[in-house]
Amino acid sequence: MNIQMLIAGETIDATGGATFTRNDPFTGKPATVAPAATVEDAIKAADAAAEAFPAWAAMGPNDRRTLLLKAADMMASKAEDFTRLVIEETGATGPWAGFNVMLASRMLREAAAMTTQITGEVIPSDKPGTLAMGIRQPAGVVLGMAPWNAPVILATRALAMPLACGNTVVLKASENCPGTHRLIGDVLTEAGLPKGVVNIVTNAPENAAAIVEALIAHPAVKRVNFTGSTRVGRIIGELCGRHLKPALLELGGKAPLIVLDDADIDAAVNAAAFGAFMNQGQICMSTERIIVDETIADAFVAKLAAKAAGLPAGDPRGHVVLGSLIDLAPAEKMEALIADATDKGGQIVAGGKRNGTVVEATVINNVRPGMRIYDEESFGPVKPIIRVGSEEEAIAIANDTDYGLSSAVFSRDVTRALAVAKKLKAGMCHINGPTVQDEAQMPFGGTGASGYGRFGGKAAIAEFTDLRWITIEDPQQHYPF
Repeated sequence: MNIQMLIAGETIDATGGATFTRNDPFTGKPATVAPAATVEDAIKAADAAAEAFPAWAAMGPNDRRTLLLKAADMMASKAEDFTRLVIEETGATGPWAGFNVMLASRMLREAAAMTTQITGEVIPSDKPGTLAMGIRQPAGVVLGMAPWNAPVILATRALAMPLACGNTVVLKASENCPGTHRLIGDVLTEAGLPKGVVNIVTNAPENAAAIVEALIAHPAVKRVNFTGSTRVGRIIGELCGRHLKPALLELGGKAPLIVLDDADIDAAVNAAAFGAFMNQGQICMSTERIIVDETIADAFVAKLAAKAAGLPAGDPRGHVVLGSLIDLAPAEKMEALIADATDKGGQIVAGGKRNGTVVEATVINNVRPGMRIYDEESFGPVKPIIRVGSEEEAIAIANDTDYGLSSAVFSRDVTRALAVAKKLKAGMCHINGPTVQDEAQMPFGGTGASGYGRFGGKAAIAEFTDLRWITIEDPQQHYPF
């Protein structure tokens, strides 16, 4: 399909008419032909958002709420269109695409609920006759950059709370799913958001750096949020620092799932399989290290291996659990991780085979430091089992990473598990649950190489508003001279 950008409420091509093609990673056939924006186009989008900002910021909270609720309903009504695009552009399965639409529509509803929660406070002042207040106001234009792996969820998250707070938005679509991200623009436009409040820019991969630099440097852009790799996140953070613009960065992860010696093994196996293999392991929260107490490891590994071996992989349009990886290169990386681990003593207990961009659910037992799979974010369906001799060693292994996004711990003793959770260096921890979890109202984000800042609910209000000190004073107050 051919798409156009959304700038100032108009559907337009790139200046000069250049386009790029996103191919279906499973079939290799063209999925989407999209405009290859120029820097000039990106600047037009930021200008349009700046022009729309005063009126949108001044709109009453209930009017913004009404529009966001309409957008949520509109998004849900387009579930079939989103699903088709997600499958074609990213190789994900239909159930994953459907979940994306469901959660993204909830994010719009949660943002709608937040429009009346952008509150301030009265602060006692030492000056007689003075009313001092802390007031939150919209910041201006927000630049959002979303990835392809949860395309509807993460692009919606990039703009929902900024809009609720009274900001206008430029969304730089992912080069891997331009059609999916552009459809979000249709949702918001058809819901009735005014022209220029939301702008969608698509660009060819080779132009990404110049487009991003121009948008971050634009004077009207006051906030930046980026979800993606740690490598690119560091670049975004440096650019924002250069221009003294706050950034919210949600980056990579190496999420540990700890199975203590008193855990419910079947429950832990189910959570590990879900967290490891949902969307082919291409989720920032994906379970990347399964850390198991040695006393129960044999039983756990046998059950997880059996479950993984039973997960069908193949054409994402079929009845499979694992579809295609986003491209051939990540699939080939899975083979390299497997080869490295087995060369160094790891044992494949499930999976291990690749067919084009499809990789089987793979479990490698007895992974140790020095293997690539121990340290590197696989971002695919190849997962390590790390055996430990104690709770203390499990915590040390879990924290032996620069990442710090999600984590999980399994134990029948909740008090014990809570004590472990408090020691894990991660922005999120789930006791007796999977590492892959997201709810629109929760404070979502990480630490370390996983980024900083929080999406979700009230926590996001601080990210997308300016806190100002305003006083009303006695004009006849005393001055010392």
